[in-house]
Order: sequence, then C-alpha cells, then structure tokens
Amino acid sequence: MKEPVLVLNANFEPIHVCTTRRAIGLVLTGKAGMVVNGRGHIHTVSQLLPRPSVIRLEIQIHRPRPHVKLTRREVFRRDNYTCQYCGKRDVSLTVDHVRPRHIGGEHAWTNVVAACPPCNHRKGGRRMEEAHMMLQRIPKEPPANATYIFGRHLTENGDWEPFISGW
Repeated sequence: MKEPVLVLNANFEPIHVCTTRRAIGLVLTGKAGMVVNGRGHIHTVSQLLPRPSVIRLEIQIHRPRPHVKLTRREVFRRDNYTCQYCGKRDVSLTVDHVRPRHIGGEHAWTNVVAACPPCNHRKGGRRMEEAHMMLQRIPKEPPANATYIFGRHLTENGDWEPFISGW
C-alpha cells in the first residue's frame, strides 16, 4: 500500500507522486480516475480493487511552476554524486560554497557544489583561486521538468515513461 503512484492533472501533466493508499482513496471518492493498473488487485472483504500505478485528477488543478528545492540531496543528485573538484565518486560527500559565505557568497544553486571531504578541507574558507583549485563543471540550477523531478522513480515504474516524457 506504500508503492508510489503517479498523479496526473486533468490535462495529463504529472504533478505529484503519492502512495497507493492515497490513490485508492482518490479513486473511490471520485476525485481521480485510474489510467494505468500495472500492479494487480487488492482483495477486500467484499470487493476486488485494482491497484493503480497512474491516476488522473478529474478537476484541473492550477499550480505555480515547479522548482527544485536547494537541499543536500538535490545538490548531490545534480552533481551525480561526484566531487566537483577532483572527480572522485564518494559516499561521504559534503556541500561546499564556491564563494564562501563569509565573504559574500550566497546559498544558491550557482554557488553550491558537492565536494569530497579532503577537497573541501583543502579549499577551506578561501576562494578557488586562492586554494589553486578548479571546478569540473560550472554549477547551475537543475531543470524543473518532469523528467528530472520524477526521474528517480522511473527505474521501478517503467509504465510512467509516456506520461513523464515531454513535460
């Protein structure tokens, strides 16, 4: 009952991922309709309910344009879990401010990169030029498209692909 279910707006735009339990509640109350049933059925005492994989809301929801929140996990995901100074893939990555905050650097997508602990320690609170270090890629904000936002679920839920691509 905790498997992810893709929620589509009335115009088939992907807007959210919820649990199977929540999706069944939306379908039973008439707020959503099932689009794809890729997981079999749920047996209750009196009936057999299809287990949805993709549902579509009956009423169009107007919402602001999505954006990716600046979190540690998203910084690591954007940088593909590699140190942006030496290129080493490490499990214990840290977040480094390219221009340190104490000299006016912001906590923004364009100033934050993933760094391994040795590189972060070597750079310290200095600018890259002062520490004689170079970035492998210039940091930028990741795209807020459906492929990036819901892409981490595509490996387990291949039937979502037609609904996610193109948004």
